[in-house]
Amino acid sequence: MNITLLEAENVISRAKIKANQLNVYMNIAVVDAGANLLTFARMDGAVLGAIDIAIKKAKTARLFNKETGVLGELSQPNGPLFNIEHSNGGLITFPGGIPIKNTEGDIIGAIGVSGSSIENDFLVAEYAVALIQ
Repeated sequence: MNITLLEAENVISRAKIKANQLNVYMNIAVVDAGANLLTFARMDGAVLGAIDIAIKKAKTARLFNKETGVLGELSQPNGPLFNIEHSNGGLITFPGGIPIKNTEGDIIGAIGVSGSSIENDFLVAEYAVALIQ
């Protein structure tokens, strides 16, 4: 199973709606089931440095089928995944990356959001994927 371009574009649209509600400017990436970038949006005013972070959050969420914030908790010193962020060409292990599941519960892609606080990044990502699941 794989997220379609239309579904990914709808996820991006919902992310922009939530970002506008929060009055923040985001970089939003959606990857497919193979962790390949499918679509990306940089809202006007979103910081340039967060482009790579959004893409890596999406890839990280898909590669490990976990929210990036969960991986962050596990990757702290003395944690079972300490230093995991150095694998796979560099991962992002703080909130804002979430796997995307279809209605049957299959992971079909992932979203990564960056550009504000990690709390806002997570809220935007969570809102964006809520309707597809």
